[in-house]
Amino acid sequence: REGFRFSSQEAASSFGDDRLLIEKFIDNPRHIEIQVLADKHGNALWLNERECSIQRRNQKVVEEAPSTFLDPETRRAMGEQAVALAKAVKYSSAGTVEFLVDSSKNFYFLEMNTRLQVEHPVTECITGLDLVQEMIRVAKGYALRHKQADIPINGWAVECRVYAEDPYKSFGLPSIGKLSQYQEPLHVPSVRVDSGIQQGSDISIYYDPMISKLITYGSNRAEALKRMEEALDNYVIRGVAHNISLLREVIVHPRFVQGDISTKFLPEVYPDGFKGHKLTDLERRELLATAVSLYVAEQLRSQRFLGTQRIPIAKSKRSSWELSVRLGDGIYPVAVSKDGSSFSVEVDGMKLNVTSEWNLASPLLSVTIDGTQRTIQRLSRNASGDTSIQFLGTVYKLQILTKVAAELSKYMPEKAAEDTSSILRSPMPGAVVAVSVKPGDTVSEGQEICVIEAMKMQNSMIAAKTGKV
Repeated sequence: REGFRFSSQEAASSFGDDRLLIEKFIDNPRHIEIQVLADKHGNALWLNERECSIQRRNQKVVEEAPSTFLDPETRRAMGEQAVALAKAVKYSSAGTVEFLVDSSKNFYFLEMNTRLQVEHPVTECITGLDLVQEMIRVAKGYALRHKQADIPINGWAVECRVYAEDPYKSFGLPSIGKLSQYQEPLHVPSVRVDSGIQQGSDISIYYDPMISKLITYGSNRAEALKRMEEALDNYVIRGVAHNISLLREVIVHPRFVQGDISTKFLPEVYPDGFKGHKLTDLERRELLATAVSLYVAEQLRSQRFLGTQRIPIAKSKRSSWELSVRLGDGIYPVAVSKDGSSFSVEVDGMKLNVTSEWNLASPLLSVTIDGTQRTIQRLSRNASGDTSIQFLGTVYKLQILTKVAAELSKYMPEKAAEDTSSILRSPMPGAVVAVSVKPGDTVSEGQEICVIEAMKMQNSMIAAKTGKV
């Protein structure tokens, strides 16, 4: 009932028509679409398929071409159906025919988008065609230059939609703000970034919160995914919440790597919501070793002034440190010793060797831990030892203290968290389109209080507990 009401309201506010169509239910569907190109002379081509099954709230998040699921026969059947549709309506331009495909490779028409789509770059990568140029030629009245037999599938391309969204809130609720720092990973090979923003741009509530389309290309799927992992690690976005942690987790997930996906992938893999990367014991040690090495490198830098000691009579440089690191619910004693430009770190009774250029002013830090290269970002630090580090795509909060400071910190009073259980606070900015209660009403847990419209979507805000307004 709620879905019906919201769909009707969204349709009425977007199109002035609240009528709905009922569609066939397809179990475990994949969302696969065919790119078509047609001219004014009766010629039409299909340019292979795109797999767009990774979605949240029926919006695509990760797309790739070709699909791991289609065989040549199904691909041809879908392509010929798409072209037949384009010809039947005398369509001329680039367009996309979208299908749902069930586990037995039966496909069902969903809709046709009579325009260029967000995910068109992956088709350009594998076919070598410039779709925008082809659209302009068709609009001018030229005939298509290619025959169906000329359309290849060369290599593999993957696209991630980078959004200003908080992925920890129902896989991505919009975030607004100013991009205080922004650097695209264009130094990574075979990477394409299509964006309409730059450092200093504002992400507002009035438009879709997409920051960019991040595309990587490889001779096969594994290569394209490896490059995507590297590109996501090298993408610097500061000032707004973003979904890079979710994108990175999806593309390295075993089910995704095997191609075992459907439009229900996110709720099935993360039934309790997305919680970020879960560190293995080795990764936890790597993170702790990297964090303390950064901390010590920072301490040493702060003692120097233009390459010389700030205080000439200061004691000669230390070479070992005993620290205590808080990560999540755990507190870990760590010993660090310096040797040239590398640090030897003892954590959990194991020694790790950490080396880097230690350019602490750079937003990206390339660190090698026991031969494993990682690209990390340090997002913040303060005088209390709190630091946040983006490691394997996810941001981790740590507190690094000297052994003495750690022993004294237990005497520091804890700041009590604000009790928000009696407050309904919108998780995102937007317009209030309906209020369902008035002062003095008694409401029960789960009851709708109001409806917020943000970024083209209507969201019902519900009471977290029973009480009186």
